[in-house]
Amino acid sequence: MHPATSISRPSVVARMAHRAAFVAALLLPLAVHADAIDGQRQQFRQAYITARQGGDAWRAQATGLENYPIYPYLEAAALTHDLRQLDAGRVQSYLDRYPDLIPASDLRRDFLLELARRQDWNTFAAMYRPGLGDALTCDALLGRLSRGEKFDFQKDLSDLWNKPSLPAACNGVLIAAHDQGLLTNERLWARIQAAADAGQPNSIGLMAGWLPPSDGAEANAMAQALRDPGSAAAAASSWPVTPRYQQAAATAVQRLARRQSAQADAAWQTLQPRFAFTEQQRGAVLNALALYHATDFDEQALDRLTALPPGAQSDGTREWRVRVALSRQEWPAALAALDALSTTQKQDGEWRYYRARTLEALNRHDEAQSIWRTLAQEPTFFGFLSADRIGTSYAICPSQLATDTARENALMAMPGLRRAFELYAVGMQKEGRREWTQALAGSDAQTLRLAADLGYRNGWYDRAVFGLSSGDALRLYEQRFPLASQDGVVAQSQQAGIEAAWAYGIIRAESAWMSDARSGADARGLMQLVPGTASMVASKNGLPWAGGESLYDGPTNIQLGTRYLAQMAARYNGAPWLASAAYNAGPNKVDQWLGQRGSLPPDLFIVSIPYKETREYVARVMAFAVIYDWRLNGSRVVSMETRITPIGTNYVLPTDGSAHKEVTCPIVPAPAAAKPTTTPTPASTTPAPAAKPASAASAADLPASVKESGA
Repeated sequence: MHPATSISRPSVVARMAHRAAFVAALLLPLAVHADAIDGQRQQFRQAYITARQGGDAWRAQATGLENYPIYPYLEAAALTHDLRQLDAGRVQSYLDRYPDLIPASDLRRDFLLELARRQDWNTFAAMYRPGLGDALTCDALLGRLSRGEKFDFQKDLSDLWNKPSLPAACNGVLIAAHDQGLLTNERLWARIQAAADAGQPNSIGLMAGWLPPSDGAEANAMAQALRDPGSAAAAASSWPVTPRYQQAAATAVQRLARRQSAQADAAWQTLQPRFAFTEQQRGAVLNALALYHATDFDEQALDRLTALPPGAQSDGTREWRVRVALSRQEWPAALAALDALSTTQKQDGEWRYYRARTLEALNRHDEAQSIWRTLAQEPTFFGFLSADRIGTSYAICPSQLATDTARENALMAMPGLRRAFELYAVGMQKEGRREWTQALAGSDAQTLRLAADLGYRNGWYDRAVFGLSSGDALRLYEQRFPLASQDGVVAQSQQAGIEAAWAYGIIRAESAWMSDARSGADARGLMQLVPGTASMVASKNGLPWAGGESLYDGPTNIQLGTRYLAQMAARYNGAPWLASAAYNAGPNKVDQWLGQRGSLPPDLFIVSIPYKETREYVARVMAFAVIYDWRLNGSRVVSMETRITPIGTNYVLPTDGSAHKEVTCPIVPAPAAAKPTTTPTPASTTPAPAAKPASAASAADLPASVKESGA
């Protein structure tokens, strides 16, 4: 995700205006009334908009805010806008006043980049500090070069040289190092190899030009293999037979296999007689060919995977051997493939479930039941499936955090954490997350857990999702699966004709409630909608559309996202699991997979989804839907078996009269010897609703995609 938090956007300004006020005692002195806090926040928002336009006009708007925790962000915003006109004195004055603040660090970095652009190397040297990134490291070296200094390779360049790619600012440094005779052929080849291993063809070109012509041609062949493996594989049949050309040929075939497995096969047959490939190179090529034939589910896939030499196998090929056998329902072959998994792989819930599934198909019922009984104790996708297989209740055992008022007060006395909460309150979520991370760096587990709970209680839900992601904290379901009712998920889901628990599961998997989330594909907001898709959904449903920026508004995003979910569900007979796959991979891909394997039972179809991300996404969303069903409706939930309907059959929205599963808490509490930080709560009673923010209407935001398959 690439968060976007520019608060000059009209929709974001509106979101700032309605964001909940936090408890006054947490953030500002007790004497300050909540209305006064709201007034300060509104005043800051307006001043910040002005500050981002540069100049000093913001100062009049900020009168009286001098002691407001995030006041320094105003001046930093104005200075950043005016960088090209600034003198060093103004910047240094800010750095001296706020030496430890994040905006000071950012301003130093940005001004140093401006000084490098000006080639004002004397001022640059006075203000430079190490550790500000590779570009500034190289600028600092260029500054030394301007003063006639020579480089020492080990002292000045070795760390940079070991990185497979560098920013453009470093090109001048590399050229100077070459001109000083520091880049021997041995060093050049070491860097070329590192770039090749990292798949960075652009880093090879400059190095190739400094090698002798024959060596340069070999380096360029490797770059071609990385950049255009099809043309490289074709050209390799006329390359000279040298070790480096041989490596480039092997690399080309491996990378081509990812795109065109049949073309890679043909190239491999042509190149094998020409080059004496090493055992390692041969194994890597055979691995790639077998793996990508498997993801294509071609007829020879299982045979190829089974025949792979031990040295050519990997976790990926071992798993795909199982997936292909399961997709064919060739149960003896599936069991053999499961037996061939590594010890670590065999412990994974996915493969434990499918081992039981395979044993059941082979009439080894007792063994299957034993595995399912154990797995059913886990609140995950495969745990819920296992419970359905043996007819037992779902195992969800929640905990509550023990109260620790003294620690809470100590936390909220931390200036950095106060700034973090205040930044969140005014809508500057990205900046708030940075302050949070810096403030809590090095804290112990109990402190981090308590801070996450404080974030949750104040509507900042991503702090709980990411702060409670391991160990016993996984049982803090209220915090980890917030209901965020103020964004209208239940009402919008009902209007769209889909189940609210599923919509919650999608939001939790897509953005983890981070309303400013933005992906590399320009998917935005809570439900990660691309503007073009959102516009289409709005038009189809007669809903208002105010452009892509409106997707950062939670209620707007959910209104459009639930309609898009309903559209996907309608395409697949209402089936939320198939609609979830389409939501992630696109409906055209799901249609393609259904055309190839649409007769499979749902669990076997899911295990055969070629995209790892989509397989895990479907499992995660469906497990989250069960947990949210429990959060919303208590200890009787719709079963996973009901949720993943057979392909082609209709999914009927659950009602009070639908069949439900019981949720219980079978987990034995930890021994009393260790002081617990959470208190187990029986799951057989209706769970408490999510705590409301301390003051009025808090916006629910949380960060992007957590890789969980359940709880």
